[in-house]
Amino acid sequence: MEELLAPFRQAVREQGDLVRELREKGAPEQEVSKAAAELKSRKKTLEAKELALQPKEDTVDRVKMEDTLKRRFFYDQAFAIYGGVSGLYDFGPVGCALKNNILQVWRQHFIQEEQILEIDCTMLTPEPVLKTSGHVDKFADYMVKDAKTGECYRADHLLKAHLKKLMCEEKCSAGQVNELEDVITQMDNYAQQELADLFVKYNVKSPATGNDLTPPVSFNLMFQTSIGPGGNMPGYLRPETAQGMFLNFKRLLEFNQGKLPFAAAQIGNSFRNEISPRSGLIRVREFTMAEIEHFVDPNEKVHPKFSNVADLEIMLFSSQAQTSGQSAQMMRLGDAVEQGVINNSVLGYFIGRIYLYLIKVGLSKDKVRFRQHMENEMAHYACDCWDAESKTSYGWIEIVGCADRSCYDLSCHSRATKVPLVAEKMLKEPISFCVNVIQFEPNKSAIGMAYKKDAKLALEYLAVCDDCYISDQEKLLSETGEFSFETDGKTFKLTKDMVSVKRFQKTLHVEEIIPNVIEPSFGIGRIMYSIYEHSFHIREGDEQRTYFSFPTIVAPYKCSILPLSQNQNFVPFIHQLAEAMTRNGVSYKVDDSSGSIGRRYARSDEIGVAFGITIDFDTVNKTPHTATLRDRDSMRQIRAEITELPDIIQHLASDTLKWAEVESKYPIFEGQESSKKE
Repeated sequence: MEELLAPFRQAVREQGDLVRELREKGAPEQEVSKAAAELKSRKKTLEAKELALQPKEDTVDRVKMEDTLKRRFFYDQAFAIYGGVSGLYDFGPVGCALKNNILQVWRQHFIQEEQILEIDCTMLTPEPVLKTSGHVDKFADYMVKDAKTGECYRADHLLKAHLKKLMCEEKCSAGQVNELEDVITQMDNYAQQELADLFVKYNVKSPATGNDLTPPVSFNLMFQTSIGPGGNMPGYLRPETAQGMFLNFKRLLEFNQGKLPFAAAQIGNSFRNEISPRSGLIRVREFTMAEIEHFVDPNEKVHPKFSNVADLEIMLFSSQAQTSGQSAQMMRLGDAVEQGVINNSVLGYFIGRIYLYLIKVGLSKDKVRFRQHMENEMAHYACDCWDAESKTSYGWIEIVGCADRSCYDLSCHSRATKVPLVAEKMLKEPISFCVNVIQFEPNKSAIGMAYKKDAKLALEYLAVCDDCYISDQEKLLSETGEFSFETDGKTFKLTKDMVSVKRFQKTLHVEEIIPNVIEPSFGIGRIMYSIYEHSFHIREGDEQRTYFSFPTIVAPYKCSILPLSQNQNFVPFIHQLAEAMTRNGVSYKVDDSSGSIGRRYARSDEIGVAFGITIDFDTVNKTPHTATLRDRDSMRQIRAEITELPDIIQHLASDTLKWAEVESKYPIFEGQESSKKE
């Protein structure tokens, strides 16, 4: 396998070296971007080859799995009887129970363990908030429409598919293939007019009808609305849950007695108006997120509990490995932080905790990796960023992002609102100390002459800017002689004669800091889909019998109660078990239908029910009254007293008892002794 992959790895390595060389010598940004796009393309080719060469037994029968999911109503397309709406899904009883259990484990694993402050913010968000965060201006894709039917397509995806089709045509020469490949590698870098020119050049038509297409337009991926009856307050359905936590920072800090570090969390739905949603639960328009914002002193990024996860061996795909054509490597987390592969131990701690959570809820260890963002992928303000990725039939998909976002978000909202989102660092002793200060020095006269009555807005804005922002604008002033900003809906352009940057030392008695933020962000739908694929099995020797091996802690039902037949003598025992399960808080499902017990076992397995209690004639005829307990995965059964079974199930469901321990304590069931009522 490695022999076949060697030339692809070499191609990635050579391109990675070129990108590094261009950056080191300060090449023009356009040249660097072109080289980085080519590197990204070669990486995708390598990954596709790796997936194509994987062993057959490592793949899942997606068609059979999705048939099971839809037939047993794990989920289905929303508004199906009206024809459905792509990218919107309804969860049925099984999917809803699984999702709730995944979130319950998330709360226990993160919120309770880390003493995180959970909040619940509104989904409707006023436009200024998302203008400040950058979503209004930058959260967009280019879109084209069928000129006659109005059907919409994402421009880059459609162009890429069309060019690949042209490359497969016999009349396409080697030179033309190279030209088309070059266009594809640059796809992420084209501006709106450049895309429009390419659509004309390559005569791209609507794939469904062959009709002409409209020119590409920028399409914001947020759902826009207006708040209130007057229509004067534009707003959006939130594209992420994070902004609510940033805006409530001061209240949360106060709740935490003003102390850092602390973390906030939120679980809720977010919305992205995808142009062409696809791949089931992987790319949708409404989805549940679970996000954490861990606020920390930028000079104290050391987690006190890092030793708890330092010895974990995790598959890490570093940026260096990606640019050199290497594969992901198992690495001890402690070594990754010590060697600087992971930026700091706070980020390392959360990577470890994310990994443990994903394994706990049912992902396979050998199908989870953490991929580091390369330099050209990261936002300019990010210190480090890793994605937890899951290996599926669609390839490696991102399911959790874990980023060190520095102080960017709090700084942006501070500037926009003129409310300082800062923490006071608690000093061991009340001492005075000197700090290096950087601030804007505005020429009030020049600004006043240029902007008249609006000058006050500009001056107020300049007064609350943080060090990072001032340094960035100082660089712009030096390079271009000007910089621009927007506040209160007005845009200002300041030149060197209007503003300068002043640096000096200042003696302070209390240190104010803008916390850095470590942000783990979980896509619950994607995690669910990964669990489906990693847990789906076909019974050996019977292609028609499928089952999901969900861990008991997240299984939608912990137990099925299965009377051997519809004999009325079984009814009191059904009620006894059901009442005990309810008291213990254990989810269960009674299946007293007329099908054979084997068929009913198969039905329970198909929706991932972890265990099954069978009430038979030995239950009725013998004392003490006993019943069998069946394990879904092994299909082995033990026999125990009915009064004991609810507690056994409860311990199994809470993961404080293993099936092997149950088998060692109770007799293995090999068949009932009574065939009818004695």
